[in-house]
Amino acid sequence: MKILNHYQKENITGYLFVLPQLLVFGLFLVYPIFEGIRLSFYQINYQSEKFVGFDNYVTLFNDPIFFKAIFNTVFFVVFIVLLTVLFALFVASSVFDKNAKYVTFIRGSYYIPVMVSMVVMSMVWSFLLNPANGLISYYTRELGLGNINLLGNPYTVMPVIVFVTFATNVGQSIILYIAAMIGVPKDLFEAAEVDGASRFQVIMKILIPSVKPITLYIIITNIIAVLKIFVVIQLLTGGGPNNASVTLMYYLYNNAFKFNQLGIASAVGVIMFIITLILSLPQLRSMLKDK
Repeated sequence: MKILNHYQKENITGYLFVLPQLLVFGLFLVYPIFEGIRLSFYQINYQSEKFVGFDNYVTLFNDPIFFKAIFNTVFFVVFIVLLTVLFALFVASSVFDKNAKYVTFIRGSYYIPVMVSMVVMSMVWSFLLNPANGLISYYTRELGLGNINLLGNPYTVMPVIVFVTFATNVGQSIILYIAAMIGVPKDLFEAAEVDGASRFQVIMKILIPSVKPITLYIIITNIIAVLKIFVVIQLLTGGGPNNASVTLMYYLYNNAFKFNQLGIASAVGVIMFIITLILSLPQLRSMLKDK
């Protein structure tokens, strides 16, 4: 009985320690999800709420800009995740076994953009890409190619934003991969060397399978981050030209704060939540299966 009471006291102490975090988690993460779901069934004008059922969702699915936002968001998710994983794997597998000072230099070089605010990086790229007095336009004029307005062209604006986002955030993935590869047992590399395996075979047969949990983590975190992409869109294009760069998050922002359609904005948030779950579940299932 005394032993049981001792364990009960330990459990109560543990619950008391995690209680503040659980309260914060419930108040700022769980509650907003359910409140957003509730608001998506109402028409809201800041003074009153009117229940409209699924009318907000019907409005969304009758809006061609909404489907354009979905396409752009999926485009961002696919290409940014693909570029991030492939490039980070390439860089990390190329330098992880080199001199420690060289590895530190590479990690620091790629991580500098991550430490800089996305607002600052977007403003820098806005200056570089400005068709009137930007650095890129200046060099194209000097080469006799005329002004190039990459952000004003509906066919180039998406690839440019993908590149800007990728170049700003890839450093974190590189650091994670390098740390994971350094932790791979040296016995595996020695055995591969004895067997005469090439570096490409070592990367494909040893490194990539060994860092699979990190790859899953990078994919999930990048999917979530890309779905929330907003700052770079706001500062570089404002959703233009002609809604060519509108994403779900920017579409939500416009409905909530420009058009005062909080019900529709909440419906967009619910759909984004569902998309995040659908895209993340395969990775989570694979991670749990490995364990």
